[in-house]
Amino acid sequence: MKDLWSLTFGQPWIDAEELSKALERQLAEEPQLDARTELLVRDSLNALSGFWGPQRMDSWLARSSQGPTLRYLKESVSGPAGFPTLGRRLMQMTSRKTVFEMLRELGSHLRRPERITIGGSIALILSGQLSRATEDVDVVDEVPAQIRSEHQLLDQLASRYGLRLTHFQSHYLPDGWEKRTGSLGPFGELDVSVVDAYDIFVGKLFSKRMKDRDDLRVLSAVLDKSQVEDRVRSSASRLAADPELARQARQNWYIIYGEQPSLRF
Repeated sequence: MKDLWSLTFGQPWIDAEELSKALERQLAEEPQLDARTELLVRDSLNALSGFWGPQRMDSWLARSSQGPTLRYLKESVSGPAGFPTLGRRLMQMTSRKTVFEMLRELGSHLRRPERITIGGSIALILSGQLSRATEDVDVVDEVPAQIRSEHQLLDQLASRYGLRLTHFQSHYLPDGWEKRTGSLGPFGELDVSVVDAYDIFVGKLFSKRMKDRDDLRVLSAVLDKSQVEDRVRSSASRLAADPELARQARQNWYIIYGEQPSLRF
């Protein structure tokens, strides 16, 4: 578990539940706070209050063993915000459990066996290598006709789980990706596999989207750099042949790793 400073410093997303637990741990482990940490606690509480709303905030403080101290700090620490981006970075992270429940319900409604491969950020959430919010379950190439024809069911699942099946083209992935997928197993009549994390990383490396760059920032801490380099070297020549994609990959590499890539792209 991250401490309060590690959780809030330099992270593109902060899980609201994790932040509340980090606040409780901070006070339990260090009752006497320095002025800067008091300010971080107060700003974190204000961010949570804005994200959750006053009713849920009051309910949490009433249950928390650190509730009285947290209330005191929220009301007594004065001065302008020292950490003004906290509120913008708070999220309710998409959970693996929720995705699995949605896939099981979808699979139980199918009339015959179907297969999909999931990529993108949701695949990394399912593997535990990424933690953030998303509403998209990204299927490689296309959602099968049997599934996409179930308009009412898909709308109900989206409303109840906050997740919607989308798709992206496999040409955004490195060559040979389909040989490196891993199985999630059957979900009723639905067999699901996921794209390998290193293939997803390489695909995002050639992307210009800021949310992909933020994913890269997080993933670079958990994926082995030498394996990333091997995957680029062995499987990304098609992507690197596009001058604009290659320029974007060099920029992302420099931002993530702080060096010019030794690889040719």
